Parts: sequence; C-alpha cells; structure tokens
Amino acid sequence: MPSLPPSLTRTTRSAWTTRLTRPSRPSRPTTRRLLSVFGALLAALLCALSFGASSASAHAALTETDPADGAVVKAAPSQVRLTFSEGVLLSGDSVRVLDPKGNRVDTGKPAHVGGKSSTAGVALHAGLPDGTFTVAWKVVSEDSHPVAGAFTFSIGAPSKTKAKVPSAAGPDETVETLYDIGRYVAYGGFTVLVGGCVFAGLCRSSRPVQKLTVGGWVALFSATLLLLLLRGPYTDGKGIGGVFDLGGLSDVLSTKAGAALLSRLMLLGAAALFLAVLFGSYARRAADEDQGRRQDLAFGLAFGGTVVSVGIAATWAMAEHASVGIQSTVAMPVDVVHLLAVGVWLGGLAALVATLRAGEPIGRTAVHRFSRLAFGSVVVLVLTGLYQSWRQVGSWDALTGTEYGRWLLVKVGLVAVLVAIASVSRRWTGRLTDEEAKASGDEAEEEKEEEEAKDTEEAAAADPVRTAQLARQKAAVSKAAALRKRHGDLTRGSLYRSVLAETVVAVVLLAVATVLSTTQPGRAASAVASAKPGGAAVDTTPAVDPISVEIPYNTGPKSGRGKAIFMLDPALPGDNLIHVFTFDLADRPVDAEEAKVTLTLPKENIGPLTVPLEHVATGHWSAKSFQLPMGGTWRLALTVRTSDIDQVTETRTLKIGQ
Repeated sequence: MPSLPPSLTRTTRSAWTTRLTRPSRPSRPTTRRLLSVFGALLAALLCALSFGASSASAHAALTETDPADGAVVKAAPSQVRLTFSEGVLLSGDSVRVLDPKGNRVDTGKPAHVGGKSSTAGVALHAGLPDGTFTVAWKVVSEDSHPVAGAFTFSIGAPSKTKAKVPSAAGPDETVETLYDIGRYVAYGGFTVLVGGCVFAGLCRSSRPVQKLTVGGWVALFSATLLLLLLRGPYTDGKGIGGVFDLGGLSDVLSTKAGAALLSRLMLLGAAALFLAVLFGSYARRAADEDQGRRQDLAFGLAFGGTVVSVGIAATWAMAEHASVGIQSTVAMPVDVVHLLAVGVWLGGLAALVATLRAGEPIGRTAVHRFSRLAFGSVVVLVLTGLYQSWRQVGSWDALTGTEYGRWLLVKVGLVAVLVAIASVSRRWTGRLTDEEAKASGDEAEEEKEEEEAKDTEEAAAADPVRTAQLARQKAAVSKAAALRKRHGDLTRGSLYRSVLAETVVAVVLLAVATVLSTTQPGRAASAVASAKPGGAAVDTTPAVDPISVEIPYNTGPKSGRGKAIFMLDPALPGDNLIHVFTFDLADRPVDAEEAKVTLTLPKENIGPLTVPLEHVATGHWSAKSFQLPMGGTWRLALTVRTSDIDQVTETRTLKIGQ
C-alpha cells in the first residue's frame, strides 16, 4: 500500500485506507464512452428532428374548394367555400378574397357552411369584375395546429393580378422553434414529475429524487407558460413581438388549446401542494411509529396524486391528436393512460439514476419494486401504443408511405432498444443483495468518524489555515465516499450504467414523441391523398365544358371526303388533353395518312404551336398533355392528308378560357 501523507487527520487517513484497500471498482472511462455514444445518437436524432419537422405542422388538409383551384367560371360566385379533412377553428381573418388589383372583395366573417366544422365559407360582394381572384386562408385545426395556404380562380377569363400572398404558409420560424422547444420541455417535465413522485412514494425518497421531481415541476410550469404566451403568435403567423399582445392572449384563452394550457397551469398549482406534502410531512413520517397515520397519509397522497396526474395528462389528450378523428371518446382516456405510463417508466428511470449517482443507500426490495412497476408500465405502453398506432396510421401503406408512419417506426425502434437495455438492468437487479444492514453499518462508521473529525476540528478551530485544510480534506473524503457507494460494488455500478443508458435513450424517445405530436397522422394523410388523384389538396375539376368541334374536310377524291372531330379538354390555360377523330360520310371511323393540328393566338403573337398527335386507333389521334400558355381567341388549323398528294387544311376559331 502506498504511504499516506502524515498531515492527514486520523479520519482522513481512515477514509483513504478504506478506499485503497477496497476491491477496484469498474473504470469510469467505460461510463464516459457510453455517454459519448448515446450523446452522439441524441445529437444525430435531434438534427434529424429539426429537418423532419419542418413541414409537419399542418394537420387539417384542404381537400376541396368551390370555385376549384384554377377554375374559370362564367359568372361571379356568391361565396367561396373550403372543405378540410377535419374540423377547423375560424377567426375573423381566416378567409380573404382579393381581386386582380389586390383589394379585398369578401364581406362578413368566415363561418362554417351547413354547420360542418370541417368547412369554411365567406360571402363575396356583388358585381365582381372579370379576372383572376386570389383566396388566402388561414385556420387552426382541431388538434391545435395552424394551417394556411392560397389558391386562385378566374371569372370570365384569367388575368394578371397584383394580389400579394406570402409564399410560405405557417408560423414565424423563431416562434415555431421556441414553441417546439416548449413542447419538448413540457413532455420532459411531466415525465420527470410523475415518475419522481411515484418513485419517491413507492421506492425511495431522497434529496436527489426531491430535486429531480421539483425540477420537473418547474420545467413543466415554465414550458406551459411559454406555450400559452406563444400560442397567439404561433397560430396567427406573427413574430415574437406578438407575445406582448394581451388582446391576442384573451383570444387564445377562448380556444380549446388555450383553455387546456390554462387548466394545466392551475393543476400545477395543486401539484405544488402535493409535492410539499410528499417531501414534507410524508417524508418526515417515514420512521413514524404510528403506522396507521402514515398509511392514511399515503392513501391520501396516492389518491390526490392520481387525480392531479390524470388531469394534467388530459390537457394533452383533450387538445391534440386524441381529440380528433375516429373513436375520440375512447382515444382520449387511452392517451391519458399512455402518458401516465410513460411518466411512471421513464420518469422513474431518471429518479433511479439520480439515486444511484448520488450514492444514496437503496435496498434490493425498493429496486425490485421499481422493476415490477416499470415492467407493468411497459405492458400498458405496448397495449395503448398499439391502439394509438392503429387509430393514427390505419394501414400498412401509411406506415411506410407517410411522414407520421416513418416517425412512428423510429419510435418503435427506440422503444425496442429501451426494452432491451431494461432487460439488462433487470438482470443486474436480480443480482443485488440487500444492503440495508451494510448501509446501517456504514452509517455507524461514518458517525464515529464524524465524532473524531469534530474533535479534530475543535482543536484546530483557532488556526484558520488548519480549518481551511480540514474543509478541503472533508470535501475530498465526502466525494470519495459518494463515488465508492456508486461504483464500489460491481453489481450496483453496472446497474447504474445500464439505467443511465436507458435514460439517455428515453431522452431521444421523448424528442421523437414530440415530433409525432406535430405531424399529421398517417390515416388523415392517406385520406387526403386518396381523395384526389396524385394527392392534390384541392378540387381541380374544370368549371367550364370541354370544347368539341366538328370539321368537314374534302381532299379531292371521293375517298377523301369525311369529317373530323376535334376535342380539347378541359379547354383552360395549362395542361390539356386533345383528341382528333376522323370519319367517312357514313360516320364510320376511317384512317388518314396523316393528321396535324396547330394552334395560334394572333392577338398575343403566339404560335403556331404544333400539337404532337399520336395515332392510337383507327381514325383516332391523341395528345395526352398539351400546354396552353393562356386563354384567349385561338385559331385552330387542322390538316388531313389522305394520300401522298391529297390533303386539306381547315381552320376554326376557338375561345379558350373565356
């Protein structure tokens, strides 16, 4: 054994001797490497979250508009109507209609059409001029997320427009970032608060657990207050300055999300009283001889804590995904149970880590009790998670084909990793020995050493230098004792590292859960995509009839006489489908050597534009995609060639988009 400095007191020498003669503990670099690996995992996933969540704020999707997007109507409509995939909340500025000069032509406040919460309609002024009109809309979906966008329609014919509509729909970037951070901190605070309370009440109450639990309460309260202040700017698309708009705060409190946040703050006031009793009267009566009074207090704490925890969890369930969609009356209580199970498991892990890290004595019975509690929470999580996944995803295709489904797969993978690490922790838990007697012996030895140290300190009180030296030595001994308690035993040290790994993965898991809460559910996304071909968010059915023109032709010989049918669908600026049919005088399909079509817009000096016709059947030519740059009075030139030398060109005038 190495020699000890003679200046050390007997107490210090005893501590160092004990430390040097104990079996070597597992090396701390292993723990640091473990933290480095999971730290890198956390950083990578958080980076992925920052990119993946950029377009995830829109939950209610626009499925149909009347007039349709890009439609050209002959007469001015009396109102504009929008239909969404789920219910939306409207404000006085939710739907704005702008004429070609950029002036508003809507009248009155937007309202739900026919009492359906998934619709929004606004009346228009009478006598609107011809031209292109712009509809800018901004609503809040029933699960509390803002949605915005714009589309156009034309009266009579398309025209140039001066209407200015923001190209990016959604909240201010700074506000959105702060709001997302608030969501994450709120989830984390709730988890630590619930788990810490359960761990303190059923397993082990200590100073580290108390600090952790109170920290969870502070985090949840602060994040909820931040979310309440940011709610107005977040839904209105205003900058961070909107936080100071008290009038906007009043409007927020009248919404479902605002009422939920306010209710959460009030419930946290009750939770503060609960914490005061749990870590005050209940903790002081831990060794109370009157077990009856302690059991009564324990029952009251259990009942009151359950009520408050359920109430806080319900503020999420009643304002977000669970409150919208199919089986919402079942989904909300299931969501509450799911959140509570998350808190008991993951928050309890954090409390166990804090206990082991501080070197607090914790017996095998308490650890086994938490292990059983965590296992039960995992079972509840799996059952409620399966139901939530079915409800929010709906199909195997949506599981891989939607953003929500892909993030859900990431979450499932993290839960699997977490369960695998938890199984390792359970094995180390099974190897624990009950150290309560050992802890009592250690405490007696520490008391003896403290008495000896007290005598030494009294002797050195007159010497300030000696007093400072003793203080430094005492701090070193305390630190060494804490490290010895934490790592001195192989089983306890291994348990600490495995539980710490669980906690780190749980932090990442909460980040993924936060992203899922801001992502459109797969069932809703699939419904929107299947409602319109190609996943269009609006109804693009033309509001005018396709053009069909019959053109007789005669190339000279008797066999060169017949008629052609020219069809243009939908006869609007943009993408069009063109058909040319040729018939003989008996209305039988007949082939020609060649058919050509060109279109010219003389007024704008556009053309002639050659239509790339493809022969598809006897007497039938087609162009599946032909782009017309604009509406107007176009000149059609149809050329039919029936032999090497016999052909004729016929012209017609077409009014397209008018």
